[in-house]
Amino acid sequence: MGEKPILVLGATGSTGRRVAALLGERGYPVRAASRRGRVRFDWADPSTWEGAVDGAGAMYLMAPDGVPIAPEFVELAVRRGVRRIVLLSSRAIEEMGDERLLAAERTVKGCGVDWTVLRCDWFDQNFDEGFLVESVRAGRIALPLDGVRQAFVDADDIAAVAVAALTGDGHAGRVYEVTGPEALSFGEAAEVIGRVVGYPVRYDSDPEAFVRDQVAAGLPREGAEAAVGAFEALVAMGDGVPGDDVLRVTGRAPKPFSDYAVRAAPAWA
Repeated sequence: MGEKPILVLGATGSTGRRVAALLGERGYPVRAASRRGRVRFDWADPSTWEGAVDGAGAMYLMAPDGVPIAPEFVELAVRRGVRRIVLLSSRAIEEMGDERLLAAERTVKGCGVDWTVLRCDWFDQNFDEGFLVESVRAGRIALPLDGVRQAFVDADDIAAVAVAALTGDGHAGRVYEVTGPEALSFGEAAEVIGRVVGYPVRYDSDPEAFVRDQVAAGLPREGAEAAVGAFEALVAMGDGVPGDDVLRVTGRAPKPFSDYAVRAAPAWA
């Protein structure tokens, strides 16, 4: 991409900060953008958009959960010279009816420049950086997913695939399934974490327990019940199947969940 900077949105988040760091380590010019960073970018404030994209040659595109990716921003980025876009998406969005990410994928695929979509499974880092950290510390994870296994993926591996797609050839028009090397149920993941931290971490799959927890945390009951419906779609799909895209794109195997748990242990102390 020449000497034009690579714009990284969400540059203080789990994947964005890793993408920005890895690009920097490899000598690429990086423009790290976030709501409170030196380069300010806020989806809710269009006045921040132009300064973030102007002069960039490529972009790591993502938005926080629940925030739509505005087509107007993508159009602006392309007009201002962005010629390669890597979108952070998720697996099973059709089955879960995730119109936010389905719309984002349609926008990127139709933007007129090179694009790559990363459809990622559950992040390992949800347990220590995301919405499950307090549940782990409390020794109880409540999610209505029964014993269905997920191919948990480390954010380091997501970043490695993203950087390859942002800087290398052969990734345009590709949708990568970014997974870890094994499929685990949340109960099995909780057992792994419990062994590492030295106290029991229990998994509770009761939907009503999940709803109660979400309401207690401030989510309206209707929203919590809608989330249960989305989880039911995942259960109906059955066990997730690990793929080999991380290996094929990066040349190395994805990191096992057990290795992640050892590294993350200080967050749960």
